[in-house]
Amino acid sequence: MNDSSWQPEPVPAGPAYDAQVGPHTRPMPIVPDAAGRDFDDREARDRGAVSDGGSLFRADKPPQEPMPSPPPPHAEHPQDSSPPPQKKRAGRDLRAAIGVGVGLGAVIFASLLIVKAVFVGVIVVAVVVGLWELTSRLQEKKGIKAPLVPLAVGGAAMVIAGYVRGAEGAWVAMALTVLAVLVWRMTEPPEDYLKDVTAGAFAAFYVPFLATFVAMLLTADDGPQRVITFLLLTVVSDTGAYAVGWRFGKTKLAPRISPGKTREGLFGAVAFAMAAGALCMEFLIDGGAWWQGLLLGLAVAVSATLGDLGESMIKRDLGIKDMGTLLPGHGGIMDRLDSLLPTAPVVWLLLAAFVGTG
Repeated sequence: MNDSSWQPEPVPAGPAYDAQVGPHTRPMPIVPDAAGRDFDDREARDRGAVSDGGSLFRADKPPQEPMPSPPPPHAEHPQDSSPPPQKKRAGRDLRAAIGVGVGLGAVIFASLLIVKAVFVGVIVVAVVVGLWELTSRLQEKKGIKAPLVPLAVGGAAMVIAGYVRGAEGAWVAMALTVLAVLVWRMTEPPEDYLKDVTAGAFAAFYVPFLATFVAMLLTADDGPQRVITFLLLTVVSDTGAYAVGWRFGKTKLAPRISPGKTREGLFGAVAFAMAAGALCMEFLIDGGAWWQGLLLGLAVAVSATLGDLGESMIKRDLGIKDMGTLLPGHGGIMDRLDSLLPTAPVVWLLLAAFVGTG
């Protein structure tokens, strides 16, 4: 209802009214103002804001405009209120990471150049330490007791059997290791037996069996060159993914698994690995061709990325950042083996197809 249709109510008789209202005085009703608020018209009349006809106007002086509040700091320059851009950071101690990486590389290359068997010993040590890290994290975070003793002994035997007897020896050692895990776990109460032995079988395949293919690469006449090619392509793939992803990465590759990885980083890994693969096959591998190196580099970039994502999945399930703290700037041994382990059988298979196993 608008103000023009409003009519004053009749005046009731009685002493309830204020003594100031005379017998011929019409009491002022409560009326809404222009903003919809009610106020006493008698008070408005006392201020000179109501005429005899009851219409509202400002008799004395115009309304006072409210004083504007001072603007908030930096309001005149909104661009100043935004926080300064932050530089991208690597998230790890790069000096320590580079130092440890150089040290590991020196040990690996020295063992390759001295005697092949020495490098097999390096693989065995890495496998045993990796199994210890994996089983320790499983027990700490999930209460899964994968038996370490049969895994460590069987894992070492698996690597040595693969070096001495090839793929057949590796498969036999793998089967015996799983059997040893089943029997060893029987010495404890039956609760969670299936969960523990399943984790043990997974650990036996994931760490020592995949690492056996590195020892099998070494058995060829140009074995050291093959191992160097395998290691170099994996490292170059990881480096290319890191460098390109850190500089140009915008589109997440698998945000639920590893938020730091991007599609641009994957393209960088492929480009770097393919270039390195062409060079390695042309100059390191006997009978190799550059185009074979392109295919090898592409396969390494994909397998290394999948291996990294696979361990990231495991660590997210366990709720940890690293598998260990043995290597400053890198984490644990398993944090360095994540991309190497699944890449080893890929490189072994492709080199066998391209130039044979001899």
